[in-house]
Amino acid sequence: MDTTIAWFFLAAILVLIGLAGTILPALPGLPLLFAGLWLAAWADGYQHMSGTTLGWLAGLAALGMAMDALAGWLGARAYGASKQALWGSLIGGVVGLWFGLPGLLLGPLLGAVAGEWLARRDAWRAGQVGMATLVGLALGMLAKIGCALAMLLGFAWAWWT
Repeated sequence: MDTTIAWFFLAAILVLIGLAGTILPALPGLPLLFAGLWLAAWADGYQHMSGTTLGWLAGLAALGMAMDALAGWLGARAYGASKQALWGSLIGGVVGLWFGLPGLLLGPLLGAVAGEWLARRDAWRAGQVGMATLVGLALGMLAKIGCALAMLLGFAWAWWT
């Protein structure tokens, strides 16, 4: 097998895993997607891809990761959550890492609810903050998927033009 074909094959594998990672929180989707796109550009000798385009792709990856990381926190904050709820969401997200997909989804939600309950002792308000956190997480996932699609489109545009 020609080594260039092997590099393109590895790049395609990284892109596919990266795309899966935009939906599955346990995988670093956008960094893997960027790595696959960069590897394809490198294997091609940068004939179709400029450094500027790769810089834009890296920026999109960083933006998507930042939006995904902050989304639950921003959702709770936009609803007017207490500092305890914001910290609870952050701690719940970190603890949730150890429990796979359910933990990644429920950790920030439960952390925000627990923090808001400790701050205000109002179950209704704590539930509302939890739902705002969940909406924020969903919007963060959508933003991450949007960045992934923009990366793919930007790469395709640069490759074929």
